[in-house]
Amino acid sequence: MDEEYDVIVLGTGLTECILSGLLSVEGKKVLHMDRNDYYGGESASLNLTQFFRKFRPNQSPPTDLGRDRDYAVDLIPKFIIASGELVKILVHTDVLRYLEFKQIAGSFVYKNGKISKVPSTEVEAARSPLMGLFEKYRARKFFEFLQGWKEEDPATHQGLNLDKDSMRKVYQHFGLEPGTQDFIGHALALYLDDDYINKPARETYERIVLYTTSMARWGKSPYIYPLYGLGELPQSFARLSAIYGGTYMLDKPIDEIVLNKDGSFAGVRSGSETVRAKMVIGDPSYFGAGKAAEDGKLRVVEDGKVVRAICILKHPIPGTDESDSVQIIIPQNQVNRRNDIYIAMVSSTHKVCAEHIYVAIVSTIVETSAPENEIQPGLHLLGSIYDKFVTVSPIYTPVADGKQDHIYITRSYDATSHFETVVEDVQDVFKRVMGKDLELKKRESDAEQ
Repeated sequence: MDEEYDVIVLGTGLTECILSGLLSVEGKKVLHMDRNDYYGGESASLNLTQFFRKFRPNQSPPTDLGRDRDYAVDLIPKFIIASGELVKILVHTDVLRYLEFKQIAGSFVYKNGKISKVPSTEVEAARSPLMGLFEKYRARKFFEFLQGWKEEDPATHQGLNLDKDSMRKVYQHFGLEPGTQDFIGHALALYLDDDYINKPARETYERIVLYTTSMARWGKSPYIYPLYGLGELPQSFARLSAIYGGTYMLDKPIDEIVLNKDGSFAGVRSGSETVRAKMVIGDPSYFGAGKAAEDGKLRVVEDGKVVRAICILKHPIPGTDESDSVQIIIPQNQVNRRNDIYIAMVSSTHKVCAEHIYVAIVSTIVETSAPENEIQPGLHLLGSIYDKFVTVSPIYTPVADGKQDHIYITRSYDATSHFETVVEDVQDVFKRVMGKDLELKKRESDAEQ
């Protein structure tokens, strides 16, 4: 550990591993360290023994759950949007070759006390109970407008300006009912709350286009998921970093962030060893996580909490056509909340649990002092629950951009059901570190030739 590096990366969460991979490809000498003995940090996938050790240290896993090695239980539930930014990074870095994906069987939305499939074909749309006959006609006009929009042709704009007019005005223009607005804003544009409705419509338009192009790419739903769990993602980017010369150290306690006299980053101390580098990138847990660091400086602040219930089921979720994997969105207006509730379920089809076992994770942003009560509408939809493990995790945001002290801190994982916000954070940190935008293109795998 007496070498000097360009970058030290702390934590092997997905954000940190993507960054270490990208920076290694850029020619940076990277040292990647983690206090845990497994990859993934907060976004790890754990086998049954690791999972029980984390949540119930004094209890052994029940034997009727099957073999330890059949499990890779995600701590953070997220799916990959097929045409989204994470897929572009996987293609750009050629990490795609380390992974196998399977489609998520269906996307569902909760309305008026029951769940319905988000239509993936015109036939499904015609039969869907989500809207009445006349509302379907109005919604079709709305989607035809989005599909036909051409930036350079004002005739396709119907007098609307996506950069100036709010989404509320667009909804009013087409006479869409509140329930349809819920469906579009939350099940298609995937907003967590209704703040978007008073903002310019451009972002919502782009989000709906992303959803529909992803749906068109795969058919049944817009989501894909890696076999053997989300923990495969950080490991694959770690492999990329190693190919380009990156060094990895797991199970390495981080005892001190060493600073120069001017307060800028100098290195990292682990036990009696100190390793030096020009800069550090790391997740909030290595920088005080809401408390002042050793030097008295507050580096990250808490920006809300997420409650997650990891539920083990012995049956598919009722009302989902026996699907082996689903996403269910409960729009906040349907349950008198400010934020949506998400359900993500996967099964042995995805090599994350034993045969005939299903793993469903219910999550939302905490709004009250009784977080578990807030996810009851989601838990209620699961039917009989074999076992349940509840966590409440703070969402941390860095205070500074890191340009002065060369300490670049990533954000905690939010309550969204996909990885788009993770990639936004990757792009943001990359730009601050490298001084240029991350350009995604298919890259020759020159390191292996």
